Amino acid sequence: MRVLHNIAVTACRSTAPPSIDLGGRNSSMTTRVTTRDQSLATTTETALATAAHATGHTLPAVTVIIPTRNEAENIEPLLTRLLPQLPPDSEVLFLDDSDDETPTRIRQAAARDSRIRLIHRPPGSRDGGLGGAVLAGFRSARCEWVAVMDADLQHPPELLPRLLAAAQLHRVELVIASRYRDNGQASGLHLLRLAISRASTTLARLAFPLRLRNVTDPMSGFFLVRRAQLQLESLRPRGFKVLLEILVRHPQLRVAEVSYVFGRRYAGRSKASVREGLRYLGHLATLRLGEERARFAGFAAVGTTGLVVNTLALLAFVELGQLHYLLGAAGATLVSSFWNFTFTDKLVFPDRRDGRRWTTRLSLFTAANIAGLLVRGPLLVLLTSIVGIYYLLSNILSLGALAVLRFGISTAWIWPTHRRRFSYDLHGILTVESAVNLPELERFRVDQVERPDITIEIGGLRSPGPLARFGWVDVAPESEQPRRIRYDDGLGPFGFWFEADLEFPIRITASPALRHSPHVLYTNVLEPILRWSFVRRGYALVHAACIAAGDRATLVTARTDTGKTTTILRILQHQRRASDRGAFLSDDLTLLRSDGLVLSYPKPLTISQHTVAAVPSAQLTRRQRFGLFLQSRIHSRSGRRFALLLASTRLPVATINLYTQWLVPPPKYHIEQLIPQVRRQASAHLAHIVVIERGSEAARPLEQTEALHILLENGDDAYGFPPYPAIRHLLTRPLGHDLTAAERAIVATALQGVTCQLLRRPALDWWRLIAERIGLDSSRAVSESLFTLPIAVESRTGR
Repeated sequence: MRVLHNIAVTACRSTAPPSIDLGGRNSSMTTRVTTRDQSLATTTETALATAAHATGHTLPAVTVIIPTRNEAENIEPLLTRLLPQLPPDSEVLFLDDSDDETPTRIRQAAARDSRIRLIHRPPGSRDGGLGGAVLAGFRSARCEWVAVMDADLQHPPELLPRLLAAAQLHRVELVIASRYRDNGQASGLHLLRLAISRASTTLARLAFPLRLRNVTDPMSGFFLVRRAQLQLESLRPRGFKVLLEILVRHPQLRVAEVSYVFGRRYAGRSKASVREGLRYLGHLATLRLGEERARFAGFAAVGTTGLVVNTLALLAFVELGQLHYLLGAAGATLVSSFWNFTFTDKLVFPDRRDGRRWTTRLSLFTAANIAGLLVRGPLLVLLTSIVGIYYLLSNILSLGALAVLRFGISTAWIWPTHRRRFSYDLHGILTVESAVNLPELERFRVDQVERPDITIEIGGLRSPGPLARFGWVDVAPESEQPRRIRYDDGLGPFGFWFEADLEFPIRITASPALRHSPHVLYTNVLEPILRWSFVRRGYALVHAACIAAGDRATLVTARTDTGKTTTILRILQHQRRASDRGAFLSDDLTLLRSDGLVLSYPKPLTISQHTVAAVPSAQLTRRQRFGLFLQSRIHSRSGRRFALLLASTRLPVATINLYTQWLVPPPKYHIEQLIPQVRRQASAHLAHIVVIERGSEAARPLEQTEALHILLENGDDAYGFPPYPAIRHLLTRPLGHDLTAAERAIVATALQGVTCQLLRRPALDWWRLIAERIGLDSSRAVSESLFTLPIAVESRTGR
């Protein structure tokens, strides 16, 4: 990358650096280049991209996500133009919802080029439309950087290298291809669609005036983003506007824009429609108001139109049909019920229509309104016959009084919320389905699994154990071969409790309070069960970090809070160049098979202020760094000691831990956010084990039996917090099997022929020695950035 760096510096020296534009604290962190300097930035981005292509120096690998629906004629010309633009190790990922020949064309192209992948979503699994497809692509992407573009060639593929160069040049996490920045154009839109596009952009900027202050094209469908910076579970895109969702829900992102000319569609028909326009308005309301308030606003808007229909029908029944106003109200209710249902079903609850048939929903809606009439009837009589209010006004008042009740009945009974299920596939060894999102398993997330090995449900108000019996444990049956265990802190639904099967398929039922602390649910309930379930499948989940040089893996193990994470990060900090070989597999836990195969277990890394200080490349926002001050003190070595001290008392320690980690979650970040451009690897073969300790300086080889003992002992140390000590003997002997002996045998066999080393240092600088001993040259420092152009960046954090 040295050639690219020199070009950037040379281009910059010829003129003054761009000016700084400071904005409000609620807007996105944005790189803004003034019009005077736009030509410089554009020229530099183009020069960087061209130099990379000409000299063989690589821009970052990228996953290009292309959502498609009936785009068969566009696939071949798109790939002809796109594939030559890809940096090495990149991929093109099609997310296809087509009913024509599109998937066939993509499969034919994939057979010729291994960089092309296809995920076809059959009817019935196309949740979220285009936005849902892009979100599925984010989860399946293999590269750190992800680009999103359309298949119709209105987004020019030749712009992709410039987007990548801009991300590096401006040191940002999101680059938007803008039709409205400086010399950008939307010539591919006819006059009406251009007007609608401008109006949609204006509406978005009015709804979020500070966050979108310096973003000219928040409706763009062509953008590049660093995947590790996205909280995927916070994204709920509806329809086309994925970028708007990202901008609003991630105000900490630093953003740059690259102008381009929006071209004409190559083939096929546009998917824009009146329905998509209404979906956009609903999506904008949801982002601004929150989901339930936006639904209520929509429900009230439809109800207002229904009120007009009801009033006209009542007037007709009473004045023309000469009916009593109560009978007229009943007839008007039936008429307005059909009106209200039609638009409420289509506009307010379009995502909740799969559970029941249309006729069933209509019947329930009408029945609810008729039941409401039984309440309204006496109120109508009171207001009309006793108070003396005109019957039409009485009808309006009674309908308004019941609006909130009707909305509650609609959301709870007619269009109930469907609980989301979260599915995880752990290297095909174990599958998990959970009622709660588990961030620690995010990298194993899949759309769904059939017949999961482990299922997690949230229980009701009734807990399995007696109240006020802290740390209560029970097994069923009470024998040498228990099939189910139960643990309860004795505080009912407000405390920590769970019950779990000990035979496959394993079903775990957890306390309602654990829904709010997914880290505790994973760490203190699921992970111990996973550890011994892996043993039953022939794998050991060992407490060790893992890095690899090619196919040769090194495990680094230590007691908890020794400094293992910082050691691994400092090694990888110096392994970010194209010529380096070091790759990341795992930080805290690693899967090991008896033949020495090592599989990654990429949980987010728990860090501290000391970790961030040791790894200056960490890309944390000001808010995250500020929060780290408190998090580091609670989730620290001294904090753990205090927690273990509490565990020796008769207090409900598991519940105390639950609420502590709910209020102050541990500081966890994925490796890419701490070390941009790090290499990730899924597997390797074990070559070395390094045991690190604090103390007086020492370095010596270890016998394999000693290394085995330390590795297993460190594993038990990692699981030392309640409820594990109380249930360990039950988890390790399900149905009478001795899993501790099986785990020892797996690890012992895997260690045969492996070099084992002990390193003890007082200065906690093991990383240099480890890097040298395993053949990763750490003598050359890596520049903190590939480019040193003095670009001004606005640093503003949203609320």
